[in-house]
Amino acid sequence: MSERSVSKSREQKRWYSVLAPEQFDRQELGETLAEEPQQVVGRTITTTLDELTGDSNANNTKLTFKITDVGSDSAYTEFIKYELTRDYLRSLVRRGASKVEASITVLTTDDYRIRVQPVALTTKKADRSQEKAIRRVMIDKVHAAAEERTFEAFVDAIVDGNLSSAIYGDAKEIYPLRRVEVQKLTLEARPREVAAEEEAAVDVDADEVAVDADE
Repeated sequence: MSERSVSKSREQKRWYSVLAPEQFDRQELGETLAEEPQQVVGRTITTTLDELTGDSNANNTKLTFKITDVGSDSAYTEFIKYELTRDYLRSLVRRGASKVEASITVLTTDDYRIRVQPVALTTKKADRSQEKAIRRVMIDKVHAAAEERTFEAFVDAIVDGNLSSAIYGDAKEIYPLRRVEVQKLTLEARPREVAAEEEAAVDVDADEVAVDADE
């Protein structure tokens, strides 16, 4: 392609300001270039929490947003992932101590399905039964948080550190802990997707009942 063609193609494109959801005060996340608005939908953008809040202590936290709608010159997003950086997670690990992890899938009160991955770091090496008990606390606390929170409120509880603190408060009674973090949260399905899956499951069950009746 000639330089003139490339230049002309670029002139036909336009920049869209990518905005965070209202939960994050519609802050600008960056810009994206496209010829048509529909080309922007589905794109993702990742930023750090400190860039949104101005808190320099939050530069180890990455947030990912997905563009779901486009206006005249703005692209609107939804939150889809929270994740701690690998370097930060590695810095938490100490030799001779335990690292207890869990991966938990829950449904919030407004029917968002999310996967939550907390991690607890002990001061010294815990035995297997203690690690199991700490993991049980993680699972129970995450389920309890989801049962009483919307998706947005659940995300807030992680970003603010409230869920980590709740896990720490109970788990430290089992074995001394140095730190508890939520290392990752991922949006797996939205309410309409969850409803469609449930409807499909009901249809399958109905078909199986019909087959059994015929037999």
